[in-house]
Amino acid sequence: MADPTKGVFYSRSYHPIQAGSIDGTDTEPHDRAISRALVVKDLKLYHPEKDVAANKDPFCVIFVGRLAEKTTETTLHEVASRYGRVRKLRIVRHIVTGASRRYAFVEYESEEGMRRAYRRMHREVVDGSQILVDYTRQQLMPGWIPRRLGGGLSGFKESGQLRFGGRDKPFRAPLRPIPKKQLSELGIDPPPEGRYLYRSQTPPLPHRTERPSLPQE
Repeated sequence: MADPTKGVFYSRSYHPIQAGSIDGTDTEPHDRAISRALVVKDLKLYHPEKDVAANKDPFCVIFVGRLAEKTTETTLHEVASRYGRVRKLRIVRHIVTGASRRYAFVEYESEEGMRRAYRRMHREVVDGSQILVDYTRQQLMPGWIPRRLGGGLSGFKESGQLRFGGRDKPFRAPLRPIPKKQLSELGIDPPPEGRYLYRSQTPPLPHRTERPSLPQE
């Protein structure tokens, strides 16, 4: 990379403090939600194996976010089917009103279909809304904590809870010295110096050998 100041990098594992840092080098939480996520992490209060998607092959499933409220299962199926045979999809809806919560999970019949959709479907405009496509981090990212528990990724500035390291908001290459010792003590992976990506490059997907083991009760 000719200009490292334009480089970005992505989380391979999740740590609440790092997710709250624009360049992945913070060593202290900067909002209350991050502190809450740290408690969840330390006490192991989140169990991804209980998620409704846990019985599916996560290497065949994509997460689709930022859907338009009016987008239906039929419309999303038509879009997703361009990249492979869809086995099943589910738009997550409010349990009482039935209104779309503007995100969905799409299960493909093959890993090839999932990977194709991950590369090509991201940022498509569906019903006037530019969608976000990602892999199922609750199953495939070590240490993952969802937004409802103070973690998550992305978000909007107005919320005061921006989270970095994901596809929509990657970490920026640090312009300050990297506190490697402090990051190591916290169990945070340091920035990959000399191996940054351009923002236009597709972040790599996990491989099957990288799938985290789920905690047993």
